[in-house]
Amino acid sequence: MKICVIGLGYIGLPTAAMFASSGHTVVGFDVNKKVIEALNQGKVIIEEPYLEEMVEKAVKQGTLRASDKPEEADAFIICVPTPILPDKSPDLSYVESGVKVIIPYLKKGNIVILESTSPPGTTRDFMGSILREAGFNPEEDLYVAYCPERVLPGKILKELRENSRVVGGINEKSAEVVKNLYKSFVEGEIYTSDATTAEMCKLMENTYRDVNIALANELAMLCEKMGVNAWDVIRFANKHPRVNLHMPGPGVGGHCIAVDPWFIVSNQPETAKIINLARNTNDGMPHYVFEKIKNLTSDVDGVRKVCILGVTYKPDVDDMRESPIIELIHLLTEDKIFETVVVDSHVDYEGSKDRNLYDAAEGAHLVVLAVNHNEFKNVDFGRIKNAMKCPRVLDTRNFWDASIVEKEGLEYHLLGWGRHKR
Repeated sequence: MKICVIGLGYIGLPTAAMFASSGHTVVGFDVNKKVIEALNQGKVIIEEPYLEEMVEKAVKQGTLRASDKPEEADAFIICVPTPILPDKSPDLSYVESGVKVIIPYLKKGNIVILESTSPPGTTRDFMGSILREAGFNPEEDLYVAYCPERVLPGKILKELRENSRVVGGINEKSAEVVKNLYKSFVEGEIYTSDATTAEMCKLMENTYRDVNIALANELAMLCEKMGVNAWDVIRFANKHPRVNLHMPGPGVGGHCIAVDPWFIVSNQPETAKIINLARNTNDGMPHYVFEKIKNLTSDVDGVRKVCILGVTYKPDVDDMRESPIIELIHLLTEDKIFETVVVDSHVDYEGSKDRNLYDAAEGAHLVVLAVNHNEFKNVDFGRIKNAMKCPRVLDTRNFWDASIVEKEGLEYHLLGWGRHKR
């Protein structure tokens, strides 16, 4: 088939590459000229293992290219952002634009797929109404379905191929047609349902993780008050065959877990009370870590220098979407008693990409391990200690061995471990 992918971001581009490498001809549309220029040269501007090699090969073979406008195709796949507004309600403006932009190129018998994470009813009602206004009967003229991804940044290509998927059609025929399309590269099971069930399924997959992380974060705060190590509690509790506690941290980021639960809360605010509380707990973690930093540096007169290691939302990726570390840095910056310096080789955030860790720690009163990038795994703690004014670190990820850190003369603090009282 000829496939037109709308949106060449973290999901759209890998999806386009997978289809282009599986016997289809793919044209990708994006409003970002840099994305288009890079793709047509066989390059990518996002960090994802093996993606550039796949794109380069498909471009050379002539099965993948990018354009500044959509084209007529057999199938249209919409992979656009679905962020939240300041009031935590879903912003469907990108989905609306994505559907409307393909209308001039749409014909009867075409496939229209939404991959973007969306509130329940988006495919059937929201997209359906736009298609009807354009003169199409979605249930008779087209094959319309919702088919979300289930991938982890850093492993996207592998998981696109191997993970199971749910295809939610606006009718059974649409679900089967779209299922057959994805079978061209998906090796996992492909299950079919109605579109709204598939939308709710995607939301609950991420909500489950969000609620579990909130429980872990609450445990961390409880353990700090009790002088207990939350990481030991989690490790031993997870020896139970039916327990799987997640890990605490400075907050939850990414375009999925930090956003998707709000779609449910916005739809059913009176009922989704646990989901709402979990979201507020996780959103509050940067503030909790900020207060912890204030406490740990309370003995410093004048400006307190804090060195932040990592700014992305998860380790070893270049994705800063909804990163809680950015919120933490903003809190520190707004408080005039702090001077912050950020180190992260994956992204250029205020010079973070080219900054040396040991230079950044020079004269610091606290080093905060915010993201457990591999680059921070085997650091020279003795060198860090000698560079700092106050030799102390705060590990928010349980990434460093306390005994190794303290052997080099640093004061070690761990989020979720209340052994150090101030």
